[in-house]
Amino acid sequence: MSQFDTLLNIYEYIRPVLDIGILTFLFYKAYDLISRTNALQLITAALIVLLFYAGVYVLNLQTLMWLFRIMAPGLLIAFAIVFQPELRKVFLKLGQVEWFTFGSRAKHSYVDSVLIAAEMLSKQKRGMLAVFMRRTKMENFINSGVRLNADLSSGLLVTIFGHDTPLHDGACFIQGDKVIAAGCFLPISEQYDIKKTFGTRHRAALGLSEVSDCVVLIVSEETGAYSLAFDSKLHYDLTLEQVTKILERQLEITPDQQVIEDTIDEHKAITGKGN
Repeated sequence: MSQFDTLLNIYEYIRPVLDIGILTFLFYKAYDLISRTNALQLITAALIVLLFYAGVYVLNLQTLMWLFRIMAPGLLIAFAIVFQPELRKVFLKLGQVEWFTFGSRAKHSYVDSVLIAAEMLSKQKRGMLAVFMRRTKMENFINSGVRLNADLSSGLLVTIFGHDTPLHDGACFIQGDKVIAAGCFLPISEQYDIKKTFGTRHRAALGLSEVSDCVVLIVSEETGAYSLAFDSKLHYDLTLEQVTKILERQLEITPDQQVIEDTIDEHKAITGKGN
């Protein structure tokens, strides 16, 4: 028996396992994609149409089956038009899916500076909108504000959002240890079931999370509450500890003691609470 025949026989044994494994992986990624978007309405509508057609087929209702065949192209076009926002979000998220993850997690990377600024602004009842960039290109939104490319610090963020400057109403974009831009405009969410008590900041943060993979931190100007928007969902009224844990998970970072000590010293210097 040749080596090729041997390999072929081995493949025949592992083929069912490979087949099931790939199918399971695709189902998992599909579920992950659906959970990151508001595609549930899209799937529900498709299932209703399919179940209705199955019922017509089983009952052998010839007139309705003929009508279905005639209307099928029009129904597909109407389906695409009606659910265009949901389909757009699905394809946007599809391009952002990380199929395989390798490597170790990064350190905190200055996130603590943002959290210190958020805590100070929360106590002052000053609003804040901080966007943590990940893989999605955000040039169109960044260009709507003022480019800074400044070193990230809690003092800079408090200066931007803690005073009635031209930049305090917009969002700031953060990438690594840099504030890329501030005073940026974000898209307003298209979701209709948002709480009416949420203001423009929350709707804008949710809107950006619907079209990108960014994580957006919001501090409410009215209540000082913390919220996070990512994967087309808004998580509101969080504690600072919950915000920290979610950011660590979403940004794939782990606490770094030295960074924490540095930011504590920075907080003392800003607030004047040193020894």
